[in-house]
Amino acid sequence: MTDVRAERIAELIEPLRVKPGSRVNLGKDFDPRYKAGLKKKRGVDLLHTGVLLLAEYQERLAAQDTYGVLLCLQALDAGGKDGTIRHVMSGVNPQGVKVSSFKQPSAEELDHDYLWRYAARLPGRGDITIFNRSHYEEVLVVRVHPELLDRQRLPEHVRGADLWGRRYRDINNWERYLTDNGFKVVKVFLNLSREEQRARFMKRLDLPEKNWKFSASDVRERRRWDDYQRAFSEMLSATSTEWAPWYVVPADRKWFARICTAAVLAHALMDIDPHYPVVGKEAREDLQAARRELEAEAPEGAPADPYAAGHPIPEAGGAQRRSARTAKRKQSSAAARRTRSGKRA
Repeated sequence: MTDVRAERIAELIEPLRVKPGSRVNLGKDFDPRYKAGLKKKRGVDLLHTGVLLLAEYQERLAAQDTYGVLLCLQALDAGGKDGTIRHVMSGVNPQGVKVSSFKQPSAEELDHDYLWRYAARLPGRGDITIFNRSHYEEVLVVRVHPELLDRQRLPEHVRGADLWGRRYRDINNWERYLTDNGFKVVKVFLNLSREEQRARFMKRLDLPEKNWKFSASDVRERRRWDDYQRAFSEMLSATSTEWAPWYVVPADRKWFARICTAAVLAHALMDIDPHYPVVGKEAREDLQAARRELEAEAPEGAPADPYAAGHPIPEAGGAQRRSARTAKRKQSSAAARRTRSGKRA
């Protein structure tokens, strides 16, 4: 990991982070059209960089096999969750990524506690799991539609005024438990404006190939816009913690939402900073024996090590030294530009 990349990513996502303990008013505190002064053309390059970073760190995560990552994506209908997943995860190894979507709970799932079905789909060590909608549905759609609690068959004495406060507490404790056991919880809310949602719904109605993505229930849920905004604000206020903060990503511009989501996930992986396992002395001796045997099998006139012949292997610490030299050259170039600017002035 280079400090420059980490600093740039941290700078980009800091305005999106919900400060733990703060009181959120979603409509006033976060602008769905915010784009950090970026233009779309520049955004395409940044997204490509983010995808490459994710591929690099996912490989390290899988090799180390110590940590897992859970990415929770929440949004209103047409918020762009599917497209965000498709673009952000385009460069990673699909063997190490799983996406789980949560619809209406089944009879079996309703026979268990409300977190049971989510716990059953958590990532393993070395893996990244994406929840397309997540356990936060239990304090969002269930809160907006309290009649859904009847299907959960809760004991009467727990259905009091403090139900939502207890669920926030349960979720915070559950995520702390996961974090303490090596599973990073990353939470992204794609913040869509009411007008942008209307425009996307109209597009789904206008284009025959997108009709399948539209449901009459989408319009019914849209009528509860204010209720959802209040539920989102309460959720963000109560469950953005030091160990699992929320990031409110502006979603009116899809390209910017994808950049930010990639940056948030890359930041989490950089924070873990996974490393490739170091081979022990005995295993290294076995590797050297295997090398000698393979080199002895080289045909006449062929290099003993074809890969090394075409790709010089750096000495230990070479990558760090190259990074340091690159940073030094950049600093020298910047100083030279400042000097030239001063002379012209």
